[in-house]
Amino acid sequence: MSKPKKEKNIEDTQKFVEMVANKNGWKLTRDAEFLDSIIEGLNKNYNRHGYYCCPCRDGDGIKEEDKDIICPCDYCIPDQEEYGHCYCGLYLTQKFYDSGKETQGIPERRPL
Repeated sequence: MSKPKKEKNIEDTQKFVEMVANKNGWKLTRDAEFLDSIIEGLNKNYNRHGYYCCPCRDGDGIKEEDKDIICPCDYCIPDQEEYGHCYCGLYLTQKFYDSGKETQGIPERRPL
């Protein structure tokens, strides 16, 4: 298990999430409480494993085995294309965001 060289704080993780969204033209969930919980989970995983492992999935803490669920995960874009948002409901497409719809539970794409 790799450890981060420097721990990240919540503000660092917030900036990371915002940067990913901005770079990709995505929006973040409107649910502030949910957004905070996802950011806390990402931050905890970074400080535990040394990378932003999806807090909505069970990671192994081994980067090579978790590489498909490092945020934004490999399943983010296919989920957005089909449902308008990622598995976590963190990243929304502009179209989904503009629709005002709420995120919903979606099927897991990650193989068992």
